[in-house]
Formats: sequence, C-alpha cells, structure tokens
Amino acid sequence: MKRCRILSLLTEDLLIRIRTKLTDDVDKKSFRLVCKSFYRVDSLSRTRLRVLRPEFLLDLLAKFPRVEIVDLSVCPRVDDWMAALMLTVGNSDSMCLTPRVRSLVLRRASGLRHVGLEMLVRACSSRLEMVDMSYCCGFGDREAQALSCAMGLRDLRLDKCLNVTDVGLAHIAVGCGSLERLSLKWCSEITDLGIDLLTKKCLGLKYLDISYLEVTSESLRSIASLQMLESLAMVGSPSVDDAGLHFLGDGCPLLKAIDISRCKGISSTGLCSVIKGHRSLVHLNASHCMVELSSTLLHWLKDLKCLNSLIFDGACVTENTIQTIPTGCKSLVEIGLGKCSWLTDADIKLLVTGCNNLKILNLTCDSITDASISTIVENCRNLVCLKLESCNLITEKSLEMLGSYCMLLEELDLTECCGVIDRALNHLSRCSELQCLKLGLCTNISDKGLSYIASNCTKISELDLYRCPGIGDDGLSALSSSCKKLKKLNVSYCNRLTDRGMEHIGKLEELSDLEMRGLKGITGAGLMAVVAGCERLTQLDLKHCENIKDSGFWAVACYSKDLRQINLSYCAISDLALCLVMSNLTCLQDAKLVHLINVSVGGFELALRACCGRLKKVNVK
Repeated sequence: MKRCRILSLLTEDLLIRIRTKLTDDVDKKSFRLVCKSFYRVDSLSRTRLRVLRPEFLLDLLAKFPRVEIVDLSVCPRVDDWMAALMLTVGNSDSMCLTPRVRSLVLRRASGLRHVGLEMLVRACSSRLEMVDMSYCCGFGDREAQALSCAMGLRDLRLDKCLNVTDVGLAHIAVGCGSLERLSLKWCSEITDLGIDLLTKKCLGLKYLDISYLEVTSESLRSIASLQMLESLAMVGSPSVDDAGLHFLGDGCPLLKAIDISRCKGISSTGLCSVIKGHRSLVHLNASHCMVELSSTLLHWLKDLKCLNSLIFDGACVTENTIQTIPTGCKSLVEIGLGKCSWLTDADIKLLVTGCNNLKILNLTCDSITDASISTIVENCRNLVCLKLESCNLITEKSLEMLGSYCMLLEELDLTECCGVIDRALNHLSRCSELQCLKLGLCTNISDKGLSYIASNCTKISELDLYRCPGIGDDGLSALSSSCKKLKKLNVSYCNRLTDRGMEHIGKLEELSDLEMRGLKGITGAGLMAVVAGCERLTQLDLKHCENIKDSGFWAVACYSKDLRQINLSYCAISDLALCLVMSNLTCLQDAKLVHLINVSVGGFELALRACCGRLKKVNVK
C-alpha cells in the first residue's frame, strides 16, 4: 500500500487558514518555499506587495492576483517616466489588474509629479481608497489636483509635503469628498482658510492630523462642525489657545481621541472644556503643554470612565493629581508621566493601586526607587511596556522583582539606569517575552550580563547597547548564537568591540538596522564580515569609524544591495570607494556624507552623479 504523504491531506482552504496565522515575514517566506502547493496558496493569499523595482510591478500583480496594497516607498526611483512605464509595459492581461489596487504607498517618491501621479490615480481610481504621499518634497498644489481625481479616496497621508498650500487642499476637499482620514502633519503652508474649506466639503472625516501647522483657534472653530470626527491630533500648534478648545468642547460629538501635546498656548481651562463636552474620551495626550494640572481639571478628569490612555509627560504632578487618576479613570491601560517633576514612591503607590489593568507605563523620572517598582509588580502583572529611562535609583532588586512577576513584558527601557548590573540582567532574563530592550548608557554591565539576556530572551528583535563600555566581543558571541530574530542593534561607542565581534554580528541573518558609530577597533575586515552575513541590512551607521579602509566599503558596495540609509560621516573613505558605494547601492535613498577628508570635490561630484535620480536625501558638508 502506498504511503500517504501528509502534505497531500491538507486542503487549499486549510492551507490558506494556516498562512493567515503567520505574522513574521521570514515565516511567510519559509511557508511558500515548502512546495508548489504552498507557493500557490501564498500567491493566492497575498494582499500586500512591497516592490523594490517599479518596472516589475505589472508582472508581480499578475503573479499575485489578490494584491490590493502596493507599496513603492522603497523603490530607488519613482518619477513620471517610471509611472508611465509601469502602466504601458506588459501584456494586456496584466494591464487589467491595476483597478484591483485599493492602496498606494508612495512615501518619499520625490520625483513623482502631477503628470505621473494623475496617470497612476486614474489607472486605479475605480477602487482606490488610500494614498500615502508623505515626505514627497515635490508634492505641491498641482499634484494635489491630480490626486483629487480619486473620488473614492478615504485615507490620505501628506506628512511633510511642504509645498502644498490651501489651493491644493481645496482641490482635494472638492474632489475627495468621501475622505475619512487625513494627515497634514508639517504641511506648513496650510492655513485656517484651507482647514475651513476642508471641513465644509469632507463632512465624513473621522481622523484628522494638523500637527505642526501654523493654524489658529479659528481652525478649531471649523473642525468643531465635523459631526463624525473621532480622533484629532494637533501636536505643536503654538497659535491655538483655550478659545479653540472651547469650540471643540461644544462640537465633534463623537470625539474619542485628542492629542494636544506641545501646544504652549493652552491651559487647564481649555482642556476642561474638551473633557466636559466629551465624557467618552478614550485617549488623551496633553504632554509638555501645561506646567500644572488645576484642581478643576482633575475634577472633570474623574468623569472620563472610558479613558484607556492618559499621557501627561512633563507636567508638575501633585499628590492630588495622583489620587484623582485611579479614582475616576479605572479603565486605564496606558499612563504616561515621563519627565514629571516631584514624582515620589508614594505617588506611584497611589497611582497603580487603583489601575490594575495597566499594560503601558512611562515613569521616566530620576526620583523613582525600588519601592515604586515593588508596588508596580504587585498591582500590574499584565505590564507589556515599561519605560524607566534615567531612573538612577533603581537597583538589582527592581529587576529581580520584574523578572519574577512581570512575565509578559515585551518592551523595557533602562537607558541611563546606573544601578543595572550583570546580576540584575540575570534576574531580568526570566522575562522571556522581551522583544525590545534598551540598555544604552548602562555603564556597569558586561558581556556576562548580556549572555544572561541572550540565553533566555530569544525573542528579542531590538537591542540598544549605546555607550556600554563593558560590552565586548564575547557578549556579541552569546547574542548571535541565541537571538536569531534580532532586527535592530545599536553598539555605538562600545569601544571594546573588535573585528571578532563583527564576525558574530554577521551571523544575525535577520538584522536590518545596525548602528556602530565610533568603533575605533573595527577595520575593513570586520565590516566585510557584517555585510557579508547580514544580507537584509537596510540601515547602516558607520559615523566616526575612522579605521575602516576602502576594502570594507567595497564589501558594502558588493553585499548590501538593499541598503536604503547609510551614514559614512567622518570615515576614511576615498573617492573611488565612495563612487563605487553610491553607484552599486541601487536602493539607497538617504546618505550622510559629512566631513569625508579623503574625498575631493571631484569625488563627491562623481559619486552623486553615479546615484543621480535615486537619492531622496543627502547631507554633504
């Protein structure tokens, strides 16, 4: 009797359900490499496509028939000519696929102007719902007019599109009346006039971000008329005052989230107006905008029974404040009190005793001691994220308690906590769910402590060891053997590291972001070991690595084909090596080339010509 292969028993529907459970990109890649059946299921299931070369877009759309989200943000060059090429090259079967696209991500596509953008939008307009044009320095009013052709657009992101004015916003408001989400962060030419027209035409807006705009309270008067608005962000708006918040308090009946951080013109009085008019607020961020929280504000704060997130970073917190928060806001999941002066252990006890559901807690403050941590672990066993930057008074005892009781911790910030030692990291290593650990400026840890973390915290994907002088090659050896999922690593100014340590980093195959500034003991051989092993690198910072010679940079040019950001400032690179790097790294978008003493003016010119049309940002001095 023939033996039945287990894979043949898995139906296509079952395989599709299995694939939907995969969240990691590496796992998805492994899935499609199993066999032809798995590969076919992956092709049929994929809905998002991140394209590295725009000329292959049509063939990829034909290969993955259910793709709805196309991300071109990492393409080295997206301009009008490339847009025309994408829509004209290919067979007739692939041409009819463009109307399937619901979302277009064109972040940093600075070369795309109104002609190419209009072609793309019209080709996808039948179903296009989301467009992201953030950080496109060439996006202006004519591009906004081209974008207005997408009448079904519901989500538009224009962060830092510095050339768009009220005229461009008017085109969008008139053409895209179905907008529900709009982000205009850092669009500095937008004024009250544009916001007023927007609120008259896009009545269905649910999310609006006007952070860092030079708008006044008149804009808030207009925004208050939006009956469907649920979330408003207006970070760093200096001309907005309490009168504007009063308008909001009387309008926007469905408002659930508001971010007014760094708005220097508002006070507790204005915030009271918002709270009185919106008892169903879920998220409130008023960081760095009020010196002190008034008793009136605290009185109204108690009425926010549905509040999940409360952030008052930088405020002067009193005992009365601390008593009010747990008394009224019992549904809190996140509390931010970073940089709050005069925060004491007694305050922390009052706070967390009444907030047992906390998952995110920011206590960046130099007055926190072990007593506070003891109270936290007793009352907040479900903590996922804890930020303790600059808490110099905590000791080994605190980390022992965290390792014993907060087993669900995924993110922990211990930056500049001088009380952290190797034994403390041994206790902390019991938190096996840790994914992000920040130990920058922890001067009392060594390779031994890092080996404790590496042995048990194998899920770590981000690790910060900035200026940890006790970390050397042996620590990286332990890290590379156990933490295979590490994607982001900072070892800047860890001066004990040598080329041997770089060989260990080269074994981290998933590493995509590496900062290694100021490593005097690293040569070209060490850099070669890194780039040869870490093929997924997209960001590399080599600033002040002065002993790396051209052989190392040649290796970068040869192996790091996916690099999108590189910092070579103060390096000993030559004309020839720089030209080779800039010409070979075809995905490069951002380059910092400050103070390259071995590079001549002619060398800079050749290097920049070699990457002409691809770079979106360059810093040369």
